[in-house]
Amino acid sequence: MAKAIVGANWGDEGKGKITDMFARDADIVVRYQGGNNAGHTIVNNYGKFALHMLPSGVFFSHTTNVIGNGVALSIPGLIKEINSLVEAGVPMPRILVSDRAQVVMPYHILFDEYEENRLAGRSFGSTKSGIAPCYSDKYAKIGFQVCELFDNETLKAKLENVCLLKNVMLENLYHKPLLDPDKLYMTMIEWRDLIRPYVGNTSEFLRNAVKTGKKILLEGQLGALKDTDHGIYPMVTSSSTLAAASAVGAGLPPYEIKEILAVAKAYSSAVGAGPFVSELFGAEADELRNRGGDGGEYGATTGRPRRVGWFDAVATRYGCRIQGATEVALTVLDPLGYLEEIPICVGYEIDGEVTREFPNTTVLYKAKPVLKTLPGWKCDIRGIRMFDDLPEACRNYVREIEIEIGIPITMVSNGPGREDIILMP
Repeated sequence: MAKAIVGANWGDEGKGKITDMFARDADIVVRYQGGNNAGHTIVNNYGKFALHMLPSGVFFSHTTNVIGNGVALSIPGLIKEINSLVEAGVPMPRILVSDRAQVVMPYHILFDEYEENRLAGRSFGSTKSGIAPCYSDKYAKIGFQVCELFDNETLKAKLENVCLLKNVMLENLYHKPLLDPDKLYMTMIEWRDLIRPYVGNTSEFLRNAVKTGKKILLEGQLGALKDTDHGIYPMVTSSSTLAAASAVGAGLPPYEIKEILAVAKAYSSAVGAGPFVSELFGAEADELRNRGGDGGEYGATTGRPRRVGWFDAVATRYGCRIQGATEVALTVLDPLGYLEEIPICVGYEIDGEVTREFPNTTVLYKAKPVLKTLPGWKCDIRGIRMFDDLPEACRNYVREIEIEIGIPITMVSNGPGREDIILMP
């Protein structure tokens, strides 16, 4: 049986912690899309970790951690991450990398940076991790699957052809140094030796796991609003962030995904450009940003300050719907304890009319938030383990969100640690 854990919003919802929680009872955790352009922060008895390439099951010795075919694989990033875990005292995790995963090449990172610099004020807010160029090459059929690194003759010939194409752009558009196919070939040989111990046929592995009744977690990266098709295009990532895509990105039949848990924050946050209707600014934003998350709302990958705002019920309801959520985990509720009143965005005003539907990006830029204000609870709720022990105002806030999004909230996170979880009655 497979369970997908995905983001309902813009990413950074706390999926890593929730996946870590479920990984205790899982046999396999799978990353099925994205790359090292986002981070999942996990706090446990080993310390605090920001995972970028690795699935969130790496802290459990019984769990096999799969990097699926749909992932944009940074080989040096993966190796660095594995080494950092071991150095921190974490037992060597069980890792399996798809032989069909696309490799983030050195020039992908360069092209990502060059294009963002060229666009300047019109940029997409890229993490400059090479993700968009990697996926672009994948669909242009000039990318490199992991398996191609193990065929010397084919690898060398393909590198020569790709460098010919890339050098035209480097010379004429970006005015940057040209690629050397021989140097790239030697780099690929080094990378091949690094990744070799982990490579395998992950779809076959997962098929056999399903047959034998193993518990599989599918771990999404980013959130619904960053999906290439259904997000705030073009300020999106370059892969599908939806639970539906997990079947393709992992190599599983779609009917094996029985449960979809969408993760949403008790307030809103986002990294990168694009419309953000409930966004706060100035001192009000700074206060929430510095109190939020685990040590403040700053990107786990970039360190950039996250944009913050009130809980957006319109966006979250849409995100849950497009994810096909069967349940919701509400995270980082505890930072809101300083507020006398807490607004919720329950609608958008667009051209003088109020809607509860999440529109396309062109229309979204026109939207103004319609706010409903609830009383705050004015106290610290960390350490509380039962929902009925929360202050009444806090319980009312959670129930109001549940009514607005129309999906059962089955758990609430009120702190960064593994144990900071309240299961709903």
